Amino acid sequence: MNIHPSAIVDAKAQIGEGVEIGPYCIVGPDVVLHSGVRLLHHVVIEGHTEIGADCVISSFASLGGPPQHLAHRGEPTRLVIGARNSIREHVTMNAGTVMGGGVTTVGDDGLFMVGSHVAHDCTVGNHVVFANNATLGGHVQMGDYVFMGGLSAVHQHTRIGRQAFIGGLAAVTKDVIPFGSVWGVYAHLEGLNLVGLKRRGFSRDRIKDLRSAYRLLFAHEGTFQERLEDVARVFAGSADVQEMVDFIRADATRPMCLPSPE
Repeated sequence: MNIHPSAIVDAKAQIGEGVEIGPYCIVGPDVVLHSGVRLLHHVVIEGHTEIGADCVISSFASLGGPPQHLAHRGEPTRLVIGARNSIREHVTMNAGTVMGGGVTTVGDDGLFMVGSHVAHDCTVGNHVVFANNATLGGHVQMGDYVFMGGLSAVHQHTRIGRQAFIGGLAAVTKDVIPFGSVWGVYAHLEGLNLVGLKRRGFSRDRIKDLRSAYRLLFAHEGTFQERLEDVARVFAGSADVQEMVDFIRADATRPMCLPSPE
């Protein structure tokens, strides 16, 4: 453990082996830093916050602050961050709210670039990338391997499926299917996240099934519900397509993000 003399670390904080806390950092009494965490300098970790092993947190990041919610009354809600995340300058992540379940959760192996924000009660998956100033509203559910472009924003209570791509400047107000690629203000589907799927090692056959299912799902013939049932039947043997079907069928607060009618 290596703590710079200028850092303020509460004696009640739980500090793991090999943790480095740089100049002018502040660590509160209810913070847990697992082994190998590095706070570079001028980092604030407050509230009931747990940070997983080997995370690296850059200057002026502020993690575990109270939720930006008018109904919050200082309850001891939590922020839990997984292992091996790179959290860059000026990133903010807030604790949960009592009415939202009490915890904000971030997975493992993420990259959160400058100024990105995770709001109260969000659930963020593993291997995500938030480009500069990407923002989540409260209660967002985000799957693994999602990429958010710079200055993009997701409305509260929205779901973002696994392996989706959110284009830069996109304003996302509707649920995004797994593997989808969305752009625009307000964001609309423009196909599948083919670049991401290839980078993750999806085979040609898996991508072919997803593309065929996508074309059938968003064709002009019949109703959307009829096309959804057709997709579920035709691609019953594809776990990837069934993931999209299950995502669409699931109960949701927000409507579904669809292709532009133009």
